[in-house]
Amino acid sequence: MIKTVKGRAFVFGHNLDTDQIYPGRYLELTDAEDVGKHAMEGADPDFTRKFKAGDIIAAGSNFGCGSSREQAVLTLKTNQVGSILAESFARIFYRNAINLGLPVLICPGVSQKVTNGDTVTIDLAAGLVVNERTGQALQAEPLSAYVIKIIESGGIAPLIKKEYADK
Repeated sequence: MIKTVKGRAFVFGHNLDTDQIYPGRYLELTDAEDVGKHAMEGADPDFTRKFKAGDIIAAGSNFGCGSSREQAVLTLKTNQVGSILAESFARIFYRNAINLGLPVLICPGVSQKVTNGDTVTIDLAAGLVVNERTGQALQAEPLSAYVIKIIESGGIAPLIKKEYADK
C-alpha cells in the first residue's frame, strides 16, 4: 500500500499551465519515453535532467491551469513524479492526475515553506507533509481511501479492469 512518498522538492510558482508542463508543440508524440523527455520544459528546460524518480513537485496556486489534455499529467507520470503538492490545482488537471494514478495534494502555504532541493515526506492518507530540512510540518488535504486505491492501481482504468476481472 502506498502510504508515504519521500523525495527532493522542485518548487514552482503560481499559475503553472499545461503548456509549461507539456508544451503543445509535442502533442503529436505518442511514445511515452518521447513524451517524458519534455516534462516541465516550458517552466524549466533542464527539469528532466535534474529530476529523479520519486522526487516531488511543489507549487503555488492554480497548478495545471490551461487545457484539459491528459498529456500534461502523462509527462509527469512518465518521469515517475512521486507527488505534486500545490496550494490549489486547476480542477481538470487535479482529476486527470487522480484518474491516471498520480498523487496530488492541496497543501496551503507549501510554496513558501519548501525550497528547491529540500527533502519532503508526505503521508498521503493523513495529508501530513514534513520538510525534512526544517522539520516543519504542513497539513495538506488528505487523500481518501478510494483515491489512494486508484493511485495504487495505477489509475482509474486499471482499477476498473481489475475489479471487473475479479468478478
